[in-house]
Amino acid sequence: MNYMIEIFEVPDENAMRDLGASLSARWRAGDLVLLMGDLGAGKTTFVRGVLNGLGHIEPVRSPTFNILQIFETNPPVLHADLYRLTSSAGIGLEDYLETHLCLIEWPERAPELAAAGNAISVEIEFTETGRSVRVTQPDQEIQ
Repeated sequence: MNYMIEIFEVPDENAMRDLGASLSARWRAGDLVLLMGDLGAGKTTFVRGVLNGLGHIEPVRSPTFNILQIFETNPPVLHADLYRLTSSAGIGLEDYLETHLCLIEWPERAPELAAAGNAISVEIEFTETGRSVRVTQPDQEIQ
């Protein structure tokens, strides 16, 4: 499988939301987006942008304690934060994988999610001037 890799330099929170909004146009129900980065890197801010790009205007909070949040956008979105878990077993994540755009923070807690190899990876790293965001996506997912 061939992958497309893009790297974006993101100077601030507004730019992170804008990036999420612009990338949301590429994704559809059934896509799995794995969000990786240290605490405070901007994963939830990125998700806010994706949801804004899909028309959601209400506040978006990290589902750290709820673990899963559903948003009735088009496509519908599942936002999961696996930070407090040691595994995704028993939380019902698999019920949404085919019907929702799934945005998963801390996916390393559920390595089985990336096993299929068709997941979209969003890696956020701190830089001297803000953040660097590396998006790795299977070529056939690009629209």
